This record gives sequence, structure tokens and C-alpha cells, in this order.
Amino acid sequence: MNWQEVCDDKSLQDLPYKVELNRFGQIVMSPASNQHGHFRLEIGAEIRSLMPSGKVIVECSVNTGEGTKVADVAWGSADFFKKYGMQTPLDVAPEVCVEIISPSNTPEEMDLKAGLYFEAGALEVWFCDASGTMKFRRGLKWLSKSGLFPDFPSEVG
Repeated sequence: MNWQEVCDDKSLQDLPYKVELNRFGQIVMSPASNQHGHFRLEIGAEIRSLMPSGKVIVECSVNTGEGTKVADVAWGSADFFKKYGMQTPLDVAPEVCVEIISPSNTPEEMDLKAGLYFEAGALEVWFCDASGTMKFRRGLKWLSKSGLFPDFPSEVG
């Protein structure tokens, strides 16, 4: 199965789950809580207020070496979208990909996802935990704050 088939499949629309594809084209689903949705909105709104010239995408699909992954929130500069447009899924990851950590996520899974986003072109990958604490990564290096958004708060609520 490819990403367009997932998007077009009426039986998969309006599910209360985040849907991704693994490298074998199999659907992987994980439930999203209301808190998860709240953090997506808060993070996206904060990014947009700090950098209105780019675009924020919630549930941004990105082709990776392990299938289509969906960042909870992503930000791309105006130059990024001028070059790559809004294809679904994107073949290149936007500059910032954000993952909101669910109870079912393991540290190994999040580390793998970050690596896949970096391989696809992301400059930074951010993580938001269940308490709203933000962590920022550029490659293998953990940052005390985002290099692209230095005024982004260390906690969202």
C-alpha cells in the first residue's frame, strides 16, 4: 500500500488514530489523546507566531527510508515550500519536525523517527512529552533550545 492509497481509502478516514506506513507498506496506527491534539495546536500556534513567513503543517506526511512517517507538527520556510510545494507525502522533510510522545512510544522508536526525519532533510526534530516539556535535537546533538526558533518555550501547556 502507498500513502495516496491510504489517503484515498474511505474506511481509513476520520479514524481517531495517527496513521503511518512502515517500510513494507503496512499501516501502523497509534491512538491520539485529546492532550496530544492540544499540544499539536499549541506548538503549531507558537511556531507560527514566531515565524509567520513559513508554513506550519499538523500531521505532516514525509517519505522516509522506513516508509511514510507523520510528524505531529512540522514547519517549513517559505523557500522550502516554494521548492517542494505541498505534495502528499513530502519527499523531503521540512526544516522542523515535531513528535508528541505518546505513552505507547519507546525512546528507541523516537530515536529512530528522529533519524529518519534527519535523513529526509529535517534540520531539527523536537519532542514534547506528556507534561508539555520540549526537547530539541539537531542531528545527534541535544540542544537546550531550538537553533531555528530560539524563543520557543521549553514547555507548552
